[in-house]
Amino acid sequence: NERQQLEVCFGAILTQNTSWKNVEKAVYQLNKNSLISVKKILNIGNKKLAEIIKSSGYHNQKAKKLKNFCEFLSENYDGKLGLLFKNNMDELRKQLLSINGIGPETADSIILYAAKKPIFVVDAYTKRVFNRIGYKEKTYDEFQKLFMSSLPNSERLFNECHALIVELGKSICKKKPLCSICPVNKYCDYYKKEAKD
Repeated sequence: NERQQLEVCFGAILTQNTSWKNVEKAVYQLNKNSLISVKKILNIGNKKLAEIIKSSGYHNQKAKKLKNFCEFLSENYDGKLGLLFKNNMDELRKQLLSINGIGPETADSIILYAAKKPIFVVDAYTKRVFNRIGYKEKTYDEFQKLFMSSLPNSERLFNECHALIVELGKSICKKKPLCSICPVNKYCDYYKKEAKD
């Protein structure tokens, strides 16, 4: 439903530069204050909104970003997410990227997790894991192309694949990686190099 989709969009915006644990607290507070609503976000003062989402870090900027998103929806789609999501994927992405404060990762998270359209989300974990394995891609777009040209075009697959990479990055392929217990170490340049040393 539209409310859940809006909550996912807000979560995608709030998760910039922070952990999901902090975002969950902020989303909980938004729910507690009945703020999963375009109208209500537009009507609340910036200071008060920032206070409510404080746990997400950079809360003043994020309050502004939530408002920018809701303003865009209100001005262009009568506040209705469903209408925005009717656009084809390229158009939807272009429009999301036109909103101040929404970059590729946030836009793609909204497209995949809220609009349920098949786009591959690239995050810091993806870059770290695949650079260590030995892929030469560096930019967001290069990584996205790599996945989208190598995998079947499926929203469910992209969703699952992203979740697994995040889990691998969080629990094993950390800044100091636990290579010996990694399920993909036999394919990994970094591990082969480390194992030799």
